[in-house]
Amino acid sequence: MTSRVLVRARLGTVLTFALAGMLCGVWVSRTPALADKFGMREGDVGMAILVWGIGAIIAMQGLRGVMARLGSTAVLRVAAPLTAVSVALVGLAPTRPLLFVAVALFGMTFGLTDIGMNAQGSAVERSYGRPVMNSMHAGWCAGGISGGLIGSFSASAGLSFGETLVGGAIIALPLTIVLGRTYIDDRAPASSGQGRARLPLVVYLIGALAFVAFMMEGTIADWSGLFLNRELGATQAVAALAYPLFEAAMLGGRLVGDRVRARLGTRRMLTYAGLGTAAAVSIVVLAPATPFALVGFGLAGLMVCTVVPTTISVAGSVVPGRSASAVGQVGAMGYGGLVLGPVVIGFLADAASLRVGLGLAVVLALLIAASARFVPARRFMVVATERDVEPEKVRLAA
Repeated sequence: MTSRVLVRARLGTVLTFALAGMLCGVWVSRTPALADKFGMREGDVGMAILVWGIGAIIAMQGLRGVMARLGSTAVLRVAAPLTAVSVALVGLAPTRPLLFVAVALFGMTFGLTDIGMNAQGSAVERSYGRPVMNSMHAGWCAGGISGGLIGSFSASAGLSFGETLVGGAIIALPLTIVLGRTYIDDRAPASSGQGRARLPLVVYLIGALAFVAFMMEGTIADWSGLFLNRELGATQAVAALAYPLFEAAMLGGRLVGDRVRARLGTRRMLTYAGLGTAAAVSIVVLAPATPFALVGFGLAGLMVCTVVPTTISVAGSVVPGRSASAVGQVGAMGYGGLVLGPVVIGFLADAASLRVGLGLAVVLALLIAASARFVPARRFMVVATERDVEPEKVRLAA
């Protein structure tokens, strides 16, 4: 594989992460407008997010074997454009039942895009022979920032929820088609058995950590806007800034995350990330006014940013020859947390307050710190040479 092809694949994957993040940023940042459009309470919004997540998990688990056989390139070329289309359908839904149908479709297409781009990122990382997954996920943060800013500007301009989502879809659709030409072929050899045999226990242990990490990250991202709007009295335009601020902090952290991981090691980095996130979210929960909460959300993004990319990176390299299956399994388990977190927060908010609900993120962050010692201490990565010779295994310290 030539260096030019590899660089193009890395750039294409980063931009795919960015587009996916942008679409989610538009959707999350206008959650208050969605609630107003359909007269939803916090529990109703949590139910919509639940439907989205269930759709993602069904698609990820049901088609994991298909992706293992066909490769992430084939999946992304179909799923990424369909994700943009489904976002537009969410914005255009005229009634609550049709909204839930559109949200389920959005979740299914996005779930396939998510495991596809993570599997593609894992293939690129193995070809590089060193950790680059945090930089891939930095693309997601950049996209989330742009989507959040689109949401904030559209709220300030008086645009509706539907107009905002359709606009985001129009931006993303042609770009997802163009990026389909940049990916590298990561189809497994016919003899590898990807997607058929049961994965080793270590993959499920990593998936459990991803479950907690996704649950915590989703809790902060999905409820930040409503927390500022309904608990602290911020306007919709100001509330919409919480998500891009969170993602901006994550972007900064992920740009240096691979170097931090190389210096500290995987276990120690995850421990510090969990403890730091717990402290940052505590600032949000105890905030007396909007500025304090915004500072807390920013610090939370800076602390939590490396957890999800690291679990995906370890999953992609811990089972040589079956990386796509491992990434798909860990991703599906992670989405279980992404589904459960917002729903639990919604019910806690209905029963008590969003402050109490967000307190769950503190507990989750402490769980990550305590669980870091179970992550494999060393891992193997497959490095493809520029002449496409037989891959060699290189041991890297975690």
